[in-house]
Amino acid sequence: MEVLHPDTSVRNEGRCAMRGSCGPKIMFGKPLPCPYDGPPSEDDVDRELLTGLCGDEFAHGPTCCTTGQLETLRDNLGIAENLISSCPACRNNFRKFWCSFTCSPHQAEFMNITSTQTSSTGETAVKTVDFYVAEEFGEGFFNSCKEIKMGATNGYAMDLLGGGAKNYHDFLTFMGEEKDMGSPFTIKFPPSPPPEYSALNVTARNCYDSDLGSKCTCIDCEKVCPALPEISPPNAGSTCHVGLLSCLSFVLLVAYGLAVISFVLGYGLQVTLRRRREKSYERVALSGDSDSQHLVSPRSHSRGLVGASSLAPHTDGEGSTGTQSESRRLGRGASLLDPIETVQPRHYRLNNILRRAFYKLGLFAATYPWLNFALVFAIVGLLNLGWKSFEVETDPVRLWVAPDSESKLQKEYFDEHFGPFYRIEQIFVTSANGSSPSDKEPVLSWDHLQYWADVEDDIRKLTSSPNGYTLQDVCLKPAGPDGACVVQSVMAWFGNDLYSYDPETWAPHLLRCAEQPVSCLPDFQQPLAPQMVLGSVPDDDEGRKEYLDAKALVITYVVPNSLDTAEEAKAMEWEYALREYLDDLDNRAPQEAGLEIAWSTGISLQEEINKSTNTDIKIVVLSYVAMFFYVALTLGNGSGMRDEEGLWACLSQWARNFPKFFAQPSASSTLSLDSRLAPTIFPRLPRGLFVGSKFTLGLFGIALVILSVSSSVGLFSLAGVKCTLIIAEVIPFLVLAVGVDNVFILVHELDRQNLLHGPNASSSIVPTWGAYSDTPMSPTQRTRSGFDSQFDHERERSLDAASAPQYLTAEERVARTLAKMGPSILLSTVTETTAFALGALVPMPAVRNFALYAAGSVFLNALLQMTVFVSALVVDLRRVEASRVDCFPCIRMPPRIALLEAPPTGSGLSYLARVIRKYYAPLLLKPLVKGIVLLTFGGMLVASVISIQHIKLGFDQRLAFPSESYLIPYFDSVDAYLDIGPPVYFVVHDVDVTQRPGQQKLCGRFTTCEPLSITSALELERGRTDVSYISQPPAPWIDDFFNWLDPNKDKCCRVRNNDPSTFCRSGESPRRCHTCYKDHEPAWNITMRGLPEGEEFMAYLRQWLISPTDEDCPIAGKASFGDALALSDDGTQVVASHFRTFHAPLKSQADFINSFAAARRVADDLAAATGARVFPYSLHYVFFDQFAHIVPITEQILGLGLAAVLLVTALLLGSWRTGTIVTSVVALTVVNVMGVMGVWGIDLNAISLVNLVISLGIAVEFCAHVARAFMSAGSGLPVDHPAGQKERDERMWIALVDVGPSVLSGITFTKLIGMCVLALTRSKFLEIYYFRMWITLIVSGALHGLVLLPVVLSLAGGSGFPQQEADEEWMSHAIRNDYEYT
Repeated sequence: MEVLHPDTSVRNEGRCAMRGSCGPKIMFGKPLPCPYDGPPSEDDVDRELLTGLCGDEFAHGPTCCTTGQLETLRDNLGIAENLISSCPACRNNFRKFWCSFTCSPHQAEFMNITSTQTSSTGETAVKTVDFYVAEEFGEGFFNSCKEIKMGATNGYAMDLLGGGAKNYHDFLTFMGEEKDMGSPFTIKFPPSPPPEYSALNVTARNCYDSDLGSKCTCIDCEKVCPALPEISPPNAGSTCHVGLLSCLSFVLLVAYGLAVISFVLGYGLQVTLRRRREKSYERVALSGDSDSQHLVSPRSHSRGLVGASSLAPHTDGEGSTGTQSESRRLGRGASLLDPIETVQPRHYRLNNILRRAFYKLGLFAATYPWLNFALVFAIVGLLNLGWKSFEVETDPVRLWVAPDSESKLQKEYFDEHFGPFYRIEQIFVTSANGSSPSDKEPVLSWDHLQYWADVEDDIRKLTSSPNGYTLQDVCLKPAGPDGACVVQSVMAWFGNDLYSYDPETWAPHLLRCAEQPVSCLPDFQQPLAPQMVLGSVPDDDEGRKEYLDAKALVITYVVPNSLDTAEEAKAMEWEYALREYLDDLDNRAPQEAGLEIAWSTGISLQEEINKSTNTDIKIVVLSYVAMFFYVALTLGNGSGMRDEEGLWACLSQWARNFPKFFAQPSASSTLSLDSRLAPTIFPRLPRGLFVGSKFTLGLFGIALVILSVSSSVGLFSLAGVKCTLIIAEVIPFLVLAVGVDNVFILVHELDRQNLLHGPNASSSIVPTWGAYSDTPMSPTQRTRSGFDSQFDHERERSLDAASAPQYLTAEERVARTLAKMGPSILLSTVTETTAFALGALVPMPAVRNFALYAAGSVFLNALLQMTVFVSALVVDLRRVEASRVDCFPCIRMPPRIALLEAPPTGSGLSYLARVIRKYYAPLLLKPLVKGIVLLTFGGMLVASVISIQHIKLGFDQRLAFPSESYLIPYFDSVDAYLDIGPPVYFVVHDVDVTQRPGQQKLCGRFTTCEPLSITSALELERGRTDVSYISQPPAPWIDDFFNWLDPNKDKCCRVRNNDPSTFCRSGESPRRCHTCYKDHEPAWNITMRGLPEGEEFMAYLRQWLISPTDEDCPIAGKASFGDALALSDDGTQVVASHFRTFHAPLKSQADFINSFAAARRVADDLAAATGARVFPYSLHYVFFDQFAHIVPITEQILGLGLAAVLLVTALLLGSWRTGTIVTSVVALTVVNVMGVMGVWGIDLNAISLVNLVISLGIAVEFCAHVARAFMSAGSGLPVDHPAGQKERDERMWIALVDVGPSVLSGITFTKLIGMCVLALTRSKFLEIYYFRMWITLIVSGALHGLVLLPVVLSLAGGSGFPQQEADEEWMSHAIRNDYEYT
């Protein structure tokens, strides 16, 4: 042991204030000194003991202490030095302080006995002393000790030695308080001495001094630590800013601003130049001669559409069957642009193959519907047999963590070697008033403490069923089976009993315990820091904690976890009983005591996640009912009943005619040929209400959606893919919203076929708009224009007999329907299924399984629709044509007499189609509007990119619980009240700690430890909490183990005198034992020379791990480090060990994510510095591992998805140019969805990532049909042709009128209805991650698909391929005869 250097100052003859021992205050107490006003003496002094304790300064001369006092001083110093011996400066200052107090010959100069007392032996003894200490020495003494760590508690020695003092005065005051574990009398430290006294002012040693008697290691003295390099906090944002904007945002805004200005200036310049040309023309016209009549107005050359007159304002009445047209007949095929009219136009071979295949499939399904039903339903039935293997995954770790996740593997390693992390039963107690944490009143009061004391007593007595386990049976007992349970509660400061306290004394006692936890040790003998038991403690103006105003009590019951299922079941059984008790207490505490509780047990997380209340059955049923009625009512407006009045028109007519029923009939009325004008008692309802209704067909389509989901579940259950509650909650909505679209598309196309070739079709009724201008003609004939007038059609009636029959069979019409729409459905299905399947690349099982189930459901639904639903179409079509009532096909309506001379009553266009044809398409395709659209969507892109920078990572676990779950207020309380972070363990393995190099990689308190050893580096990281998120000192087991061997700690490692191979038990007589390292060669020292290695190391280590941690030896390992080391099976090696510390309080998802990232970074640095294998472990890491990779995974999956979309669209559309445009628009849609995520508070996690992938797939659906219609309306004109722009405008006009209504009513509205119902859900999880994201997707997808895409395609779309449906009869002939296009 290092001793103090002698004081070389000249000492005059002094005087004592006390000397000798006068007996204890009580029996078996510590002896009290005797008052003594006399000179120091050399009598009764053990000089060897004195110099051993106080140094050579006291080797000669009289003293004010006796041998008895020296023995008491030795015992007291021994207890203290168990905590401070690692820092020589503090230890020597400590000895200097108490040696001066006890033995200094000048004692009376700085000490004044202010009161005395009578001891148990009847002698007069000291009761109170004033000890005058100079501020300089006091500050130096305190500073040398304040940073010494207490590894076993992840705290500071000052917590035990000085009661957590923050300054030297509090430090000295604590040591001077009369207490069982401290001074037996009171020592006061007045700030300044009276004139007749002088303060003790000796030179204090500094922990950073270079001599061996002072210098401390880095872990105990921050000033000797090396500086770590500067690093940025984890996930730090961009450092480049222009004001409040990031550089990227600034550049985007500037670029967009310049684009807007350029557009405005360019358009203004164009308008100005045109006006000047017009004025010049007017002047020339007025002054010209007779030749002026040949002048042409500049306006006549304005750029417009091919067939532009059809886009000009005109009257489009209900009875109109044609439109005005230029004398030049231009349209599909653009014959004016391609004068070689007799040449067969170019076609896309793949599209022809697909159409042929779909035609044959449709013809088979329509010709043999019942056989098709039997075959398909047999296959579906086989798939549904997989339900026998149906399983639901409920384990949160297996749900949300990838099987090969590094954090999961590390958790399993930790559980295997050190045991699973504790099961935490935690309760927050607050006042019942106030709706938010900031509004709560302080919780501490005498009445509240009394009530809670009874509650804790009830919990201790709580017994489980059926085995009757109690807390004592399942709790953590650090001291062994007979020890006390770890219950961290404010009641532990009161000894779990308020009997000794009253309304006047409880508050001072609580304050003392909060300020000096070591003075109020609980029964498990580990100090309880106030932040562990009090929540949301406010600060006063000077920064001091006002503990009595705490807003919450925090009570934690620690229960060991186990890999043994029997032990786990034992703990869970008691937890069920605790949960029931707390559930009842939650209901009655507000009325009984004005308290509220928020609580969680070890079983709560998994139990609440697995509750089915999130599956709101009413919402699911309501969504399907709403969709059914929409589908049924919308599909019921078939063109077969187009010449009939609607329901409201019939009711209005009946109301007008009803009064005539009572009037005298006139001759004219009796001659009326229109029976609709005759009055009737009951209204005459339209036949379409009964026959044209599609209720049965709509119900069948929705049934196919349910069947596809069921079959997908069966298929993947058979493959061993487990279902999750998310699948049950979300996929029905997803498949319903996606699957019904194809129903609309097929039914709308069948209506068109019926209009052209059904039994009610007439050769005089030929639709004249783009998509309906498919009256049969030979492909060698000139293609008819979509803008031709009725007179133009009359000129082509010569084709009606052989090449263009008006009537086709129902089977033929259905086959043509699938032949035309099948490739579009294939395009959308392949892209959607591919996009959904890409979600399976996310390693999270819950997300991967969801993606697989969704992809399977969507694909199976499309297959069912292209097979079974096609058969249903022909069955329903036969019913309609047989005039049988929907839902009751056995009832047949009588036919009505139709007047042959009756003029057509409609154009065959729906209201939506007429709006698009007359208003929307012409407006959208104007050059000015195109520019405005591009600027608008450019602005949306800029805004989205700026917003994306503010998307946060994370997943608030509260969203995974039912809205009424008791865990939601619990996690709210954790955020609001808990002022300590979770523990973090740095696990070290593959290091041979039995050899000196391995030991030096771990230790921190010895001079030869590596500068950046595990212990030292963790302490350095604690010094920069904002970067490392480490707030508490580490717990280095190896330092405490080596200090346990220190022979100066004579009550720690001891062996038998007569048998050194046998260790002494705690409490065994000192006469029979001696310290382990007594007379050891080489001796124990701080250079580590002589410390054990090899088998000697393991022998001592095994004993240390079973030595009880008590007040005699607080650094023994049983309680503190019993689970910190994993030994080999034979006990000869340390397989792994961990170094425990704590995170800073984590209040947000960003804090949890950053703490994980910081711990990973620290572990990597430790491994790099020491060569050891190191990884961090904390309970939350396994759930936040995804966020370490979520951004690159998002980029990868979305990139692959867009590549797949580009490949599929380019291949099926036959144009890389158009495929690139579609892919770009899809990408913009996804970017917009991500932009809304940043605004609407949707975090990026695995769930939202899958939704982004789904967004990518569904966005294709909004674009695919428009793009294919655009490509199908082409003439093969080269893109760079001078008239190419006009041709593209015309093709886009045709495409919008053709498929625009289906996209709007069949895709957009169906999805809106299905998703809007989700707004009613009680689940915040469904609302945020599905309703918000999907409603954004639908709106954004519709805008991009129906506004932006038409504009971009009209400007830069690829050359089209004329479709054979321009001559359907020829198409049928070609398919039937395997005609090859050339």
